[in-house]
Amino acid sequence: MTVIIMMLTVVACYTICSLSDKYAVSSAGFNGNEFTFLMAASTALFMLPCLPFLDCTVTLCWQSPAAVALIAASKMLEFQMGALVLKELSAFELKAWLGITLFMSYITDIYCGEKASLLRFVFIIVTAAGLVFIADSGRKENINYRSIVVPLAVYLLAKFGYGFIIKSFSGYISSSMQLFGALTVMSLILLPKAAPKEIFRKNPKGAWVVIFTKIPNVAGLLLENAVIAVSLANYSFIQPMILISLFVIGLIKREKYTKLSLVGSVICIGGIIGFQLTGML
Repeated sequence: MTVIIMMLTVVACYTICSLSDKYAVSSAGFNGNEFTFLMAASTALFMLPCLPFLDCTVTLCWQSPAAVALIAASKMLEFQMGALVLKELSAFELKAWLGITLFMSYITDIYCGEKASLLRFVFIIVTAAGLVFIADSGRKENINYRSIVVPLAVYLLAKFGYGFIIKSFSGYISSSMQLFGALTVMSLILLPKAAPKEIFRKNPKGAWVVIFTKIPNVAGLLLENAVIAVSLANYSFIQPMILISLFVIGLIKREKYTKLSLVGSVICIGGIIGFQLTGML
């Protein structure tokens, strides 16, 4: 039950951030480097006062800086490849492809010692099927998969890799320090390209909106790391749950959705609930 509460809290935090991210790109007009810098720098800044209350273990060995570098690389690749992939796929279609990480994560959990469950595997298939229905409802015609196959593969590996790296290196450096170190590295790398003065000159209101909505992002990231420590599969389920959350918000706003979207969302919800319930048996 504790894991479910953490997952729902992460979904709530990330839903707020997703709405902010959409505003940053579509309304505020920030480019990829500007947005990523604002995200990384502000998240690291708000995370700083939390560090005294977190596990800040860092072992003096090569694994510690390697973990920070790998987390930074996975996040950079996620943002950069995601931007390339979205030129051909809709956001819904990209979420459907993320269903692959559900299988990857659960298989990794089994490899790490979790008892295999055919029923839980079935519910993963159900959730992935729901994602496909949702994606199909917003499908664009004539998708050129040849142009995005490599970026898409790298994007999926980056999403899965984040959780895998956090869990694999936690014996050498805490998840909090891996994340804080990676965000700091990303901020420094992007500083020359992002030009903070130019960001605030271009759209000061937009910059402050993005910055302050990273407060829930910190809570989401820390709780997400706690979920990863328990199960990579649960970590992978967070993205479909966010998609459903955004879908519900759209219904409240009375946005129009197709029957496929409705059916897919119901199937996803059933798969997610079923997976969690079987974990309690």
